[in-house]
Amino acid sequence: MNDLFAPAALSVSELNSIARQLLENQLDGLWISGEISNLTRAASGHYYFALKDAHAQVRCALFRQTATRLAIPLKDGDHIELTGKISIYEARGEYQITVNDMRTLGLGDLYVRYEKLKNTLQNEGLFDSSHKKRLPEKPRAIGIVTSLAAAALRDVASTLRRRAPHIPIIVYPTPVQGAGSEKKIAQAIELANKRNEVDVLLICRGGGSMEDLWAFNEEIVARTIAASQLPTVSGVGHETDFTLADFVADVRAPTPTAAAELVSPNQEEIIKHINQLYEKLQRSITQHYQNASQQLDFLAKQIRHPREKLNIQKQQLENFQAALSQNMAHHFAIQQTRLQHASALLNAVAPQNVLQRGFAMVQTTHGKVVQSSGSLKTGQKLRLVFADGTRDVRVENNPNGELFD
Repeated sequence: MNDLFAPAALSVSELNSIARQLLENQLDGLWISGEISNLTRAASGHYYFALKDAHAQVRCALFRQTATRLAIPLKDGDHIELTGKISIYEARGEYQITVNDMRTLGLGDLYVRYEKLKNTLQNEGLFDSSHKKRLPEKPRAIGIVTSLAAAALRDVASTLRRRAPHIPIIVYPTPVQGAGSEKKIAQAIELANKRNEVDVLLICRGGGSMEDLWAFNEEIVARTIAASQLPTVSGVGHETDFTLADFVADVRAPTPTAAAELVSPNQEEIIKHINQLYEKLQRSITQHYQNASQQLDFLAKQIRHPREKLNIQKQQLENFQAALSQNMAHHFAIQQTRLQHASALLNAVAPQNVLQRGFAMVQTTHGKVVQSSGSLKTGQKLRLVFADGTRDVRVENNPNGELFD
């Protein structure tokens, strides 16, 4: 009976509409202060960012016309005051501030720390080009310092598999953001140098806000990279992101994918180079043979003397021709052997040929290559890749010591 007199329920759309009207009517004309974070500029010219303090944040939109009128350069870390229309985006039930006016208050604390440490390291000469090491043209192994869960790792691994599948990859896993991550990153770099099992080290993570990337602005990370005996490539964030790791590394790449391309020789280019060498060898042998033939023709025309001298020169000519043929054959055989050896080496490292020799590649069900038995768990499903197909298996620890059922 009471249900007959209960107030009618509001729809979500009605609730958001009422909340929008309350916000717009009650909070008009307020000035809010905070620090800019996660600033992005859309292709339309509109700016979107979060205004935050130590405990909370609010979404803000600065449309192109207003941004042009204000003409205030913005960047992450700026302290500002702004006013505008506070409303709810009804479709998602999220509230934001549409900026009408703004004034800057100075640099944010993070940016001040960044500039101070940057100046210190620069004055110490850690950015000087004289300290930069050259990257190896043909690395025997490539190291990666990043998080195992990072999208950057997938991008880098995919690029390396496509360009240089014959080069081993060793990952030195570490958190790339959060409390204490800077120490973990430094430890991973030091471990790679201690083991000395790679020829170049990629230090990478995907894009994010200044706070997300801050571990790569910490002094311990910057100094550890600068002290690395291994050549280092910094691929942190997007093209517009600059961290102190970028300045102290031997090479800065705009993205993790670009970092992978910098350190990996292209397999197609290697094959093309071998073909060019083969063609050059063929031209050299042909030219050498033609020159020798011309010399023989010249010597033959000089035989105009009595029979005895003619016979002597004829014998000399035959000896020279025999020696020339023998030397040509020997020279050609040597060059052919070198070419066959180079081709055999290239075929030996081809992944499909390795599998055809009886080897198998162990992958997780997500396609990630397993490099250590210590990373496996009992009951974990794996995939064995053979030359002629794949098999799914499961890890077991039984008394006989077998790993798979």
